[in-house]
Amino acid sequence: MGRSYEDPAMFNPNPRIQTLPIAGRHACYVIDDALREPQRWVDLATQHVEEFQDSPHNAYPGPELRMPDAISAQLEQFFATHIRGQLGARRTLRSYSRLSLATRAPQQLQPRQSLCHVDRLEVEPGQCLAASVLYLFGDSTLGGTSFYVPKRPLPEIARLIQDSATLPADAFAARYGLPGGYMTASNPWFDKVLTVPARWNRLIFYDGGVFHCGEITAPDKLIADPRHGRLTFNGFFVCRRALAT
Repeated sequence: MGRSYEDPAMFNPNPRIQTLPIAGRHACYVIDDALREPQRWVDLATQHVEEFQDSPHNAYPGPELRMPDAISAQLEQFFATHIRGQLGARRTLRSYSRLSLATRAPQQLQPRQSLCHVDRLEVEPGQCLAASVLYLFGDSTLGGTSFYVPKRPLPEIARLIQDSATLPADAFAARYGLPGGYMTASNPWFDKVLTVPARWNRLIFYDGGVFHCGEITAPDKLIADPRHGRLTFNGFFVCRRALAT
C-alpha cells in the first residue's frame, strides 16, 4: 500500500450523522459524504485486486483485502470521535479494516451465507463489538445493509447458526426449510426491521451483535471488478463497554 493512502485527513471532518432506530433498542448511524476522496479507494482496490483473498474464518461472500494498521487507525479515530459513545462504548481495545468485494452467486453460498449474522470477534465480559460499512459503488441496486431481530428463543437461534456453519447445504435445507441464496426478507426465524440503502460514499456504523446482512437483491450484478462491483470498506472495533449510569 502506498503511503499516499495513509492520510490522516481521509475523512470528512464535519460529518452529518443520521440515526436510524433498529427495533427500538439499537441504532444504525449513517454518514453521507464520509471520505474526502472516495475514488482513491476504488483506485486502490483496482490496483491491488489480485491480492484480494477469500477468508475462511468469516461468512463474507467474496474476497477481501486487509488494510494496513495506519489506515485502520484513521477509521478508528473517526469512529472514536463521532460514534463510539453513542454505541455505549468508552475505549477501543483493538480494530481492523478491510476492503471487500461481494462476488458469489446465490447457488454458491454456504448455508451460513444465506442467513443474517452477528460479527464474530472474540469479545470478553465488559466489552462490545462495533462494525462499519462504507459503500464504494455508485449503483445503489447492488445493495445496502439490512438488520434483523430473532423471532425464536435464543437457544434455538444459536442451534440454527451452529448448524448453518456445519451442515451441508442439502441437510441444512431439509432440517430448517430455509432456501439458499441471499437473505432479503423476513422468514420464520428472523424479522427484517431496517434496510439502509447503499449510496456512493455512505458510511454506516452499528452494533456488531445485531443480526444483519447485505441487502443483495440483484446478485447477477456482483462482479470481481472494484470499479463496477459491490466494493465496501469494512471496519470492526472491539471496545470497552461504557459503565452503566
